[in-house]
Amino acid sequence: MSAFLEALDQVFSLHVFLTIVGSAIFGLFMGAIPGLTATMATALLVPVTFFMGPIQAIAAIVSATVMTLFAGDIPSALLRIPGTPASAAYTNDAYLMGQKGRPGQVLGVMLLCSSIGGILAIMVISQFAPSLARVSLNFTSYEYFWLALLGLSSAVLVSQGQPLKGCISLGLGLLLSTVGIDAVVGMPRLTFDSIELSAGISVLPTMIGIFAVTELLRKLPSMRFAQEAPKPLKTDQVFKGTGKLLYKYKGQAAGGTAVGTIVGILPGAGADIAAWVAYAISKRFSKTPEKFGTGHPEGLIAAASANNTSLTGTYVPALVFGIPGDTVTAIVIGVLLMKGITPGPMVFITEAPLVYSVYITFIVASLLMIPLGWLAIRSAGRVLSVPSSILYPIILMFCIVGAYSANNSIFDVGIMLVMGLVAYFLEENDFPTAPLILALILGPLIEENLMKSLIKAEGDLSMFYDRPLAMWLGGITLLIWFFLIFGGVLRKLIFKKPAASDVTAH
Repeated sequence: MSAFLEALDQVFSLHVFLTIVGSAIFGLFMGAIPGLTATMATALLVPVTFFMGPIQAIAAIVSATVMTLFAGDIPSALLRIPGTPASAAYTNDAYLMGQKGRPGQVLGVMLLCSSIGGILAIMVISQFAPSLARVSLNFTSYEYFWLALLGLSSAVLVSQGQPLKGCISLGLGLLLSTVGIDAVVGMPRLTFDSIELSAGISVLPTMIGIFAVTELLRKLPSMRFAQEAPKPLKTDQVFKGTGKLLYKYKGQAAGGTAVGTIVGILPGAGADIAAWVAYAISKRFSKTPEKFGTGHPEGLIAAASANNTSLTGTYVPALVFGIPGDTVTAIVIGVLLMKGITPGPMVFITEAPLVYSVYITFIVASLLMIPLGWLAIRSAGRVLSVPSSILYPIILMFCIVGAYSANNSIFDVGIMLVMGLVAYFLEENDFPTAPLILALILGPLIEENLMKSLIKAEGDLSMFYDRPLAMWLGGITLLIWFFLIFGGVLRKLIFKKPAASDVTAH
C-alpha cells in the first residue's frame, strides 16, 4: 500500500501531471496526422526523457501513446485515412458512418470506447498481470506460428463477402512480405539486386499509400477550389446517441475489450492485430455480417474497444519479464535501462512505485482522453471547411513526410506512391485491400516461426500440436477455416425459413 501511495503522490505532483497533459496533447497531434504513428510519437519523446526521472518518463510515453491511438480514429472518420495502423481495421465503417450524417456520433463512440476500454483493461491487468505474463512467456515458435496464422485467417473474414477476391489480395500481400533477406537462412528474395529492397517492403509507407494516396486519387476528379464550410461539430453532436449505441452493442464492446487485453499481452501482436481480430470475430458472430464495411457501428465498436485495450496489455510482458509487447514497449524498456532499471520479475519488488505509476497513468490518461479528445474532435471538424484543393496537397505533404520518416529513405516515398496506385486499381475492381495489409504485417512472422518450427520438429508436423497451447491455437485456427469454408451453408441451414407448404400445414 505504501508503494501505491508513493506512486499516487508522484503521478499527481505538478511536474509529472503537467508532463502527462503535455504529452497527451502531443499524442493527439501525432495521431491525427496520417502516417505519424504511436511508435513515432514515442521515438520523438525519447530525447526529452533524458531530462526526466523514471516515473515522469514512463508517464510521458504512456499518455502520448494512449492519445495517439484514439487520435488515429479522427482522420479515419473524416477523411477515410487511418491516422495509425490500428485504425485501419474499421476505417471504412467509420468514414461511411460519418458520410451518413453522423460524424460526431461515430467519433464520440470511438472516444468513449477507447477511454472505457483502457480503464477496464488496466483494472483487469493490474490484478492478473503476473499469471497472464507467464502464459505468454511459455510461447514457442509453434504458438507464434498458429497465433499469426489465426490473425491472417481473419483477413479473409473482413473481405466484404468476397472470399475469393480476398484470398487473391491476401496472396499479393504474402508475396510482398517475402521481399528482402530471408530471416532464417539469409537468402535474398525478389530484391533484384536493390539494396533498398533487401530490407523488405516497409509496412508504414505501404499503409499510407493504400489508404491516403488511394483516397486522394479517388477524390481527384471531384476536387473543388471552393466549397461550403460545414457547421462545426457541436457538443451534443459529438455525444448525441452514443450512450444508446454503446448500450445496444455492449456485447461487442466487452468482446473487443477482452480480445484487446489478451492479444496485447502476447509479445509482438500489438494494437493493429488486436483491432483486426476483434473486428473479424465481431463480424463472424454478427447476425448482420453483410452490413460490415458499409458504415455499420457493430464491428467499429468492437475494434475501437480493442485498440486502446491492447496497448495496456503490452506492458505486462514488458514489465514482468522484460519482453516487449510491441515497438512502443521496446522503446520503454530501453528508456528504463537508460535509467538504471532492468525490467523483470524483481521490478515489482525493487521498483513497485514505478509499476503502480504505470497503472495510475493509464487511468489518468484515459480519463483525460474524454475532454481533450472532445476538443480534438471539435478542432478536427474544421478541416472539412478547408477547400479540397488546399487540404489534399497538405495531406499528401504529411503523407510524404510520414513515409520518409519510416526509414529516412526517399525510396519509401516511392513505395508509398506505387502501393497507392496498386490499391486504387484493386479497389476499382472490387478487390479488398484489408487482407493485403494484414498479410504484409503477419507474413514475416508466419514464415519465420514456420521455418523455426520445421527445423526443430525435423519435419514432423505432429509437433505443431504437441504442446497444449499450440493445440488450442491450432484448433481455433482450423475451426475458423471450417466456418470460413462452410459457414454460408451452415448459416442457411440454421436460419432456413420454413417453406410456404409447412406454414399452411400448421
